[in-house]
Amino acid sequence: MIIRRTEGVLVQGITGKQGTFWSERMRDYGTRIVGGVNPKRAGETHLGLPIWACAKDAAKDTQVDVAVMFIPPMGVKDAALDAIDAGIKKIVCLTEHVPVHDTMYILSAAKERGTRMIGPNTAGVVTAGECFVGFMPAFNPRVFQKGHVGVVSRSGSLGTLLCLNLVQAGLGISSFVGIGGDPIIGTTTKDALMSLDEDPDTRAVALVGEIGGAMEEEAAEYARTMKKPIAAFIAGAASPPGKKMGHAGAIVMGDKGSYAGKKAALEAAGVTVCATPNDVALALKAKLG
Repeated sequence: MIIRRTEGVLVQGITGKQGTFWSERMRDYGTRIVGGVNPKRAGETHLGLPIWACAKDAAKDTQVDVAVMFIPPMGVKDAALDAIDAGIKKIVCLTEHVPVHDTMYILSAAKERGTRMIGPNTAGVVTAGECFVGFMPAFNPRVFQKGHVGVVSRSGSLGTLLCLNLVQAGLGISSFVGIGGDPIIGTTTKDALMSLDEDPDTRAVALVGEIGGAMEEEAAEYARTMKKPIAAFIAGAASPPGKKMGHAGAIVMGDKGSYAGKKAALEAAGVTVCATPNDVALALKAKLG
């Protein structure tokens, strides 16, 4: 999912501490924030922006293309369904610890209404030099400079490190897509690869994966069809089997979701799998000349 400067962004939970801080950062960077949602403060303004009681009211008054959630876990389901019912076609769910059954319900409703969701537990998305939605440090030029490498990451911190390495290597970022680390998410690694493959600003792709699940293996099947060079780092090479490591999805059962299995699948698809994020940057620099 790639978000453009022209798209209107509604912030659900804009009046909270994090919602306020990151709404200011997003707007300063170029994101077109149209307002926010807080049922208790409907009709007021915050940061000079209108506050609505719900997303459906906001959509009646202005064009809303994206909803981003600064919402506690138990409120995510209602907020997401509100955005879906409002006809908003892109949702960025930053919240972690969302109950799995709530996530499943939301994703089913989103699919039925043609809404794309990224997350839960995502750090957000960045279109370098244009806009960002979430809490990635897009405004830091050491981490994000405009370029032509698309980044897909299950981890926000490792994705940030990889972007830093790419800039240090003399490469820039076209788009960053943080898909989130939960076991069930709206946008998969394969979905993100497809978006970057179709993006004319992206000439190469850097991938950060993790042990657990089968997203990297499924993405490898699509990567096989891509002409753009791809390099990847898979976190968790030294993790013991059967142990949950970090993200909720990073658990290996037997051979399923193992580092070796993901590495083999990606390499068979022509992806360069590297030992460190910095090696990914160097590999792509060599491939791009």
